Amino acid sequence: MLLDVLQRYWGYDGFRPLQEAAMRSVLDGRDSVVVLPTGGGKSLCYQAPAMCLDGLAIVVSPLISLMKDQVDALRTNGIPAVFVNSTQTGAERARVAEDIRAERVKLLYVSPEKLVQDRMIEFLKGLKVSMFAIDEAHCVSEWGHDFRPEYRQLNLLRANFPDVGLHAYTATATERVRHDIAKSLELRQPDVLVGSFDRPNLIYKVERRKSGLGQVREVLDRHKGESGIIYCTTRADVDKLSIELNGQDFKTLPYHAGMADDERRRHQDDFIEDRCDIIVATVAFGMGIDKSNVRFVIHYGMPKSLESYQQESGRAGRDGLEADCCLFHSGSEYIRWQRMLEESPPGPVREAAAQSLEAISKFATGANCRHRALVNYFGQDLPAEQAESCGACDVCLGQLDLVEDAQVIGQKILSSVFRQDQRFGGDYTALVLKGSLDQRILQNGHDKLSTHGLLKDVAQKTIRDWIEQLVGQGFLKKDGEYNILKLTPTGWQLIKGELTPKLLRPAPPKREKRQAVVIGDSWDGVDRGLFDTLRDLRRAKAGALSVPAYIVFGDTALREMARRRPTTIADFRSVKGVGDKKLADFGQEFIACITNYCQQHGVATDTPGRTATEDNGPNLSALAAFRLFREGRSIGDVANVISRATSTVTGYLAEFIRHDGITDPSPWVPAELIPRIEAAVRKHGFERLGTIFDELNGEVSYELIRPVLDCLRVREHFGEES
Repeated sequence: MLLDVLQRYWGYDGFRPLQEAAMRSVLDGRDSVVVLPTGGGKSLCYQAPAMCLDGLAIVVSPLISLMKDQVDALRTNGIPAVFVNSTQTGAERARVAEDIRAERVKLLYVSPEKLVQDRMIEFLKGLKVSMFAIDEAHCVSEWGHDFRPEYRQLNLLRANFPDVGLHAYTATATERVRHDIAKSLELRQPDVLVGSFDRPNLIYKVERRKSGLGQVREVLDRHKGESGIIYCTTRADVDKLSIELNGQDFKTLPYHAGMADDERRRHQDDFIEDRCDIIVATVAFGMGIDKSNVRFVIHYGMPKSLESYQQESGRAGRDGLEADCCLFHSGSEYIRWQRMLEESPPGPVREAAAQSLEAISKFATGANCRHRALVNYFGQDLPAEQAESCGACDVCLGQLDLVEDAQVIGQKILSSVFRQDQRFGGDYTALVLKGSLDQRILQNGHDKLSTHGLLKDVAQKTIRDWIEQLVGQGFLKKDGEYNILKLTPTGWQLIKGELTPKLLRPAPPKREKRQAVVIGDSWDGVDRGLFDTLRDLRRAKAGALSVPAYIVFGDTALREMARRRPTTIADFRSVKGVGDKKLADFGQEFIACITNYCQQHGVATDTPGRTATEDNGPNLSALAAFRLFREGRSIGDVANVISRATSTVTGYLAEFIRHDGITDPSPWVPAELIPRIEAAVRKHGFERLGTIFDELNGEVSYELIRPVLDCLRVREHFGEES
């Protein structure tokens, strides 16, 4: 029955990890605590069984925007869902109540504040309630990173609805938080289901903030026209960064608590509905965001905890496709969070917050796999096949180097701290080691120290980074208001040669050859021109319905359409994410769009497509084409020799370019056109094939654009100048 519901309403033919077990807990009437990562399909764990049970499912949701998005998505799938909140008029709430009493509704979304009101409790007692689902349940726990007192009142549900199952769902909860959730909600022997905290589609990169805007630009240039979030630690940084980026032709909007409510709401809606590419925000933004196609999250400063970072970075790639998560940090954020902690009341909660702050600091300055560091913090480990490399972080991708003589370097740094009487901070220590003749150093006589100039051949920024890494790994600690460096017990072990730190330095550009494994896989076989065309259609449909674009279809579904190019109802229905209602509402228009595109560009329709797991290398026909391409034969010649359609051979050429690492497209593209095409690609990026075509005034065919594009990708992959 569950699979039938998934297929009918959501267009899915199977479960993600732990989903079936979580759904069974609901259907069997057992209480549960379910912890699944963002993008792991938590919502389905209660939405699908709600459609199988008699009665009304109540969903506790913390934010108005989150309620609206989820209800819009459910209705688009043909599921009768409603919400009750303060934005509605009295007449609207009365109409919702009437629909509920008439049993025309299966899911009701409501805030915790509204749910615990006597009037609401009495209203629900007169109905057949099938279950309670408490979303963002970490808000229940004072040990969590986002405690909300109103969530504590939800324990009254047990007393008023003793026979109804209570189910708590969250993406971030340590064992202590999970226990507190179960105790506070008075759950009865709950099923505790904890999925993997790893998000393998997220590509983590951590850097000390140096050029600031330049580092941000580097990420944005890779994601032109795509949705992203930039988190800042202060409102001033939000406003400044948004203005600077808008001045460089990026479409950004600010968001923070210092803005008027209606302005914040308008900016959030513009971002969700794709009228704005990038939101620059404080952590006040995000819990209410269910946007699936966020392709990057940048932290322009270190968050206050690893739980916060896990949740905020987790807003990227909710559709399961690749996304960048970049953290640019400096010592100033650590100082700011530490001072705020010192001003809070002493006790267990402050101690827990201090531990979380230390954890994010070690994550930022560490030299271990980022994915492993995150899951280890939550008490898990990566699968055995990822023991050597996660394939999706700066450490494992070789974008950072481990220093070979780390023990000697660490000893030099710690020796300087000791010889400076452990009375100075990181900046000063870096100057001493660099051999600076700064007036302060001369006045203190530290130019006479044996450690003065010990690292004179190393960039000062690199020395400063190493100091932070030693702090993050526990060899040094920062003390007092001015963050004076002091040696720790493990630091003394390092000085004695008993321990060795891991120190990182940026790898030379030419060495950055490896790319995250998820990037090639999720785009494999996708016709990017068709993807862009379908994305334009999706945007138009969403605008007409006044809903976010991803509610019509997610990027995952669009990529599958652009990979398989279905032109029949049956084939279109088999695309993951196409349920009965969406097929009826959008099927004909999307099929017509795909058919028209394929006719215009001479590409095959209704192809089986190919996913990463099905990719076993080139087939025999492709290998025959490869041999001919190596002889410099044209696409037309190869098509004649192997008796294949030109569109098929064009695909073989793209595969050949990737397979052999070809960087020169001249055998297949007239030499005079190559500079024009390359210039258009540099201007618009690799993903916007249709835009590149338009930039060239329609004078250059897609068949000539694609080989140039593929060769440029090969050059970029191997760090060559394009």
